[in-house]
This record gives sequence, C-alpha cells and structure tokens, in this order.
Amino acid sequence: MGGQELGLLLVFLGMIIILIGMLYIALSSGGEVEGGGVVIIGPIPIVFGSNKKIAWTMLLVALAVTVLLYILYFYSYKRMVGLTL
Repeated sequence: MGGQELGLLLVFLGMIIILIGMLYIALSSGGEVEGGGVVIIGPIPIVFGSNKKIAWTMLLVALAVTVLLYILYFYSYKRMVGLTL
C-alpha cells in the first residue's frame, strides 16, 4: 500500500470515528441537540443553525473566516507580484 492510499484510508477512518462519536453522544444524551454550520462557496458564506443564537454565532464565524481568507489571498498576491522572473 503506497503513501497516498494510506493517507486516504486514514482520512476516511478518522471521518468514520468522528461520525460514530457524534452519533453516540447524540443518542445517549437524551436531550435536544442544537447545531449550525457554515458553507463557503467561493466568496459567499451560507449560514444555517437550529436557532437564532447559533445562526448569529455561525454568521460571525463566517465573517471571520471570509476576512481571514481575503487577507491571506491579498498577502499571497502581493508576494507573487513582487517576484519577477
């Protein structure tokens, strides 16, 4: 088994372990489960949550990630333009 196959196998194994852990916690708690998330497609963040508080928190996370990505983009662009061949 090569390095790429082993890396891919470890990534899938990690995802399966995380999924099993989340299902175990959700099913054993007996209470309500709340959650939210952010999907960033290009420069546009899509925010969702199970209530307003979580949705606003995810909106702040999306804003922070978007600003960070723009800063990193412009920093790398500035470095690339500074390099001449």
